[in-house]
Amino acid sequence: MTIEELVLAKLRGLPPERQKEVLQFVESLKPDNGSRKSLRSLEGFLEDLNVDISGEDIAEARREMWGSFPRDIS
Repeated sequence: MTIEELVLAKLRGLPPERQKEVLQFVESLKPDNGSRKSLRSLEGFLEDLNVDISGEDIAEARREMWGSFPRDIS
């Protein structure tokens, strides 16, 4: 039995609502012919949360996170 036949046999055993979910999943796997959804910037992503992060905030977080990181001194 081929993979296609196995998938069809399993699909036929599902209730219609679950078959619809399978169809939606399969649709999500199809290539979209190169038209990629544009990614939102981090700034745009946080816009809805009313978060204001400055460059200095990021630099400070980096210093805190990496400040005690051991460095290889040769």
